[in-house]
Amino acid sequence: MRRILIIEDDKSIAELQKDYLEMNGYEAVCAFDGISGQRLMKREKFDLVILDIMLPEKDGFEILREMSEDNAVPVLVVSAKSDEVYKIKGLNLGADDYITKPFGMGELVARVNNHIGRYEKFRFGTKTHALKAGPLTIDAHDRRVFVLGNEIMLTQKEFDLLLFMMENPNRVFSKDALFERIWGFDALSDTTTVTVHVARIREKIEAFTPNFENIETVWGAGYRFKL
Repeated sequence: MRRILIIEDDKSIAELQKDYLEMNGYEAVCAFDGISGQRLMKREKFDLVILDIMLPEKDGFEILREMSEDNAVPVLVVSAKSDEVYKIKGLNLGADDYITKPFGMGELVARVNNHIGRYEKFRFGTKTHALKAGPLTIDAHDRRVFVLGNEIMLTQKEFDLLLFMMENPNRVFSKDALFERIWGFDALSDTTTVTVHVARIREKIEAFTPNFENIETVWGAGYRFKL
């Protein structure tokens, strides 16, 4: 049974999320402060984390900052903070998705289903094993990425996005198309997520090869992985 960790200080909300997830076949575990949630992540195995931002002891941004380099499971941020600056910060720190409170439990379950399903599809269902482009090598089976022999750590959605673009080279994809392909939802004009993820991928690659130009911005159209 797939396991979900809910880190949420409002116990009534956490228990409601837990109930809905369990009704849909998941095992859900709750933590009500940041430190307890972080300890559970380090001690136990989970398939997805639902993370609130405003937490006692340690907030969600701190948890993201400390987990992004060594935790491959999808992270779904839920927050009452609706300003774009908070969303960009969460995505920059490695979150895979960001939902603003209040939201329906049906939407939450749908997003959980989607993230886990796509993570498993990319991890276990890919037909390719290793792809290379200049200094970049991506191992689709083990979900590892190397630049000039140096491994870089990508979040789950960063990896999925890079893999998809490398598997479909020289094609231009709009931000909406990439969002729908990788996140699985109608973009609804929300292209910030794609922009932030592309920027983070570039930044990590360019730490080892400053002149990396394979991920090309096609102004007014989207992005292309150029070979």
